[in-house]
Amino acid sequence: MEQKTEISIGTLKVSAGVIVSIAETAAAETEGVALEAGNKIAVLTKAPLSSKLILPIRVRLSADSAAIDIDIITEAGYKAFEVAKAVQEHVKSAVQNMTGIAVSKVNVRVTAIRQK
Repeated sequence: MEQKTEISIGTLKVSAGVIVSIAETAAAETEGVALEAGNKIAVLTKAPLSSKLILPIRVRLSADSAAIDIDIITEAGYKAFEVAKAVQEHVKSAVQNMTGIAVSKVNVRVTAIRQK
């Protein structure tokens, strides 16, 4: 008689909000990404010389994967392309490792460069 080694006790669901939090943390830990108070990533508004803290991360979940869009501000002195590429890698790795959800793509948009 064969014994069953796995037991299914229900389903596991991860909300988009959790994925946003993981992505935000991973992006904030990337060297060259500008941070504001509370380690939130800042995004400039259209009003001149103003900024506000918002969640610049959007997640689209499909049946088998997640697509993530993230807006960042880079620090002056860093190559924006290299910072964006590092953010892509860190966010994808963090979300996949922490949730088990495949990340199909991470779109990074550099919205500004903050002077030191």
